[in-house]
Amino acid sequence: MTQAMIHQENGVFPAVCPLDCPDTCGLLLHKENGKIVKVTGNPEHPITQGAICNKVRNMAHRVYHPERVLYPLRRVGPKGEGAFERISWDEAIQEIAGRYKGLIEEYGSESILPYSFYGNMGILSVDGMDRRFFNRLGASRLKQSICNSAGNEGWKSVMGFNGGTVPEDTVRADVILVWGGNIVSTNMHQMVIAEKARKAGAKVVVIDVHKNQTGQWADWFIPLYPGTDAALAVGLMHIMFRDGMVNEEFLRKYTIGHEALREHVKEYTPEHVSSITGISIEDIETLAELYGRADTSYIHIGNGLQHHDNGGLTVRSIAALPALTGQWLKRGGGAAKSNGGYNSMDSDALERPDLRMNTEARTINMNRIGEALAMTEQPIKSLFVYCSNPLVVAPDTERVREGFAREDLFTVVHDLFMTDTAKYADIVLPATSSFENTDLYASYWHQYVQLQEPVIPALGESKGNVELFSMLGRAMGFQEPAFHETEEEMIARALDFPDNPYLNGVTLDKLREHRHVKLDMTPLDTYLDRLPTPSGRIELYSAQLEEAGLPPLPTYVPLKEGYDGVRRGRGHQYPLMFISPPNHNFLNSTFANVEKHQKLEKEPALQIHPADAEERGLQDGEMVIVYNDRGTYEVRAKVTDKMLPGTVVSQGLWWEGEGRKQRANALTPDRLSDLGGGATFFSTVVEVKRKQ
Repeated sequence: MTQAMIHQENGVFPAVCPLDCPDTCGLLLHKENGKIVKVTGNPEHPITQGAICNKVRNMAHRVYHPERVLYPLRRVGPKGEGAFERISWDEAIQEIAGRYKGLIEEYGSESILPYSFYGNMGILSVDGMDRRFFNRLGASRLKQSICNSAGNEGWKSVMGFNGGTVPEDTVRADVILVWGGNIVSTNMHQMVIAEKARKAGAKVVVIDVHKNQTGQWADWFIPLYPGTDAALAVGLMHIMFRDGMVNEEFLRKYTIGHEALREHVKEYTPEHVSSITGISIEDIETLAELYGRADTSYIHIGNGLQHHDNGGLTVRSIAALPALTGQWLKRGGGAAKSNGGYNSMDSDALERPDLRMNTEARTINMNRIGEALAMTEQPIKSLFVYCSNPLVVAPDTERVREGFAREDLFTVVHDLFMTDTAKYADIVLPATSSFENTDLYASYWHQYVQLQEPVIPALGESKGNVELFSMLGRAMGFQEPAFHETEEEMIARALDFPDNPYLNGVTLDKLREHRHVKLDMTPLDTYLDRLPTPSGRIELYSAQLEEAGLPPLPTYVPLKEGYDGVRRGRGHQYPLMFISPPNHNFLNSTFANVEKHQKLEKEPALQIHPADAEERGLQDGEMVIVYNDRGTYEVRAKVTDKMLPGTVVSQGLWWEGEGRKQRANALTPDRLSDLGGGATFFSTVVEVKRKQ
């Protein structure tokens, strides 16, 4: 089938969307004269059912982009200018291997650091041969915590592992809370399911700091101050206990700590919570009544609210809510933050940690890459960047840029484009698109595993991660058979994982035959009887968090950098909270260089409340500078009341513009969140002034 798809000039072929998105859509690629001319949804996919977003619909523009890197390149000018010369793959591999051997001899193997994330969600692209190579090399480890680690840890502190309500079942809910997630732009098929539930009589409530497209679509939008979500969650608990909305039998049978929680929440009165969050007392009471009296209620926990100083404890507080009314016993009830735990595979077989000889090697948190590159003790002397664009996506980017500008830092970037990061590389290697690879995809939302086989040959001299890191391993003299395994062998090993009963029946042969295979969800029937928490129950009280010096019960902890309704910003040097969520047509920094997507988004904009604009003498449409001690961001003002006063919003991560500072993350801190070492992008304070 693989060779047939590659060499067949015309036809329609199955594929998978590779983007870092919960939906992981099934696709159909239409080929004419050997080239992809159209991307459509696969109507046979049980969840995505042929509907796809505008981003992936235009994926062919990205695959055949005129600026795509097609050959290995070596830097010939100053770092950052983007001046390169073409070289051969042999030259590139030998130069990298030679530099690595020299660095290991002089500075040790931990002077080399891989930097990657999920620019391509294929399991082999980010968790396979690359991990084997850096394990065998003995490189420093990277803690990949820039996206969801705080929320995942918060969720697990309650439920034990990353699994929640099955998406298809949420159509049965009569109340759906979308909490901190712009699902119209970032999880469209959950929105489709919620719309079906709404047509059947459900009420959809969106709780967020910004009235984005999802807030506009909802039946009821509730705005609040950034980082105050935990106060609202615990305030709802106060009312639910006070007014007898809780399921006492469920609490006794399936939870631990409900007695302590009942006492703890008494201090979170509607008056107190209103003063913190900016939500009226009446709305807090109404929301508690709506949620607490619902027969079947579902909470969809978004990604953004975990990107705060208190992000882990915030998700923990929200994740505890379904237990109070026993929603986990209702089909379609409960909550979900991530369902990635259901499809966990044999990571040891993929990554081969047994190849690592220096088992005590240090770990660098990817959120602190700017700080790490400035270290003078045990300095990082080489970076290998792939599936990521840290000069746009990492926090405190001015500091990151200074690190990348070091002449003594040997940097390799493997990418499809000359990104802002690649311009600082010494060697740039051309990467394949997902449609040129064999890979395995598993959603962190729905329950289907999918296989991607190449539909077109690799463009130019581009190579996928499996081939690249196999080549590097051999060039380094690594003799282990692990560096000779094929993609198919690696996939088969990953799926052969009896420790995860949900993978039962998911095999490479079935994937080749059906393209998508559903997980075996029968273990979900006894989910509550075997939760992998220390107590085996839903932990409303966590002794582990208490031992770590954190609140053991759901609690609101004010931001280290930021304000709420009590601690206002007025009078401070930087009185506004700055939020930089995704826009509709980019995915992080992906697509920001594609002209069609740029035209749809037009340019970066700063949404500012009329009261804040008036106070600063700013007019709609004029250029402004957003600034703090970390950096500046130049953008056009858009005066709107889509958020509470004191909050400014700029959607999307743009590459650096011609003569304009337009990296939003120049403003964001590299502090780590309360749980999981996560990013704190949204705990950022700024001031805004007119650009002269």
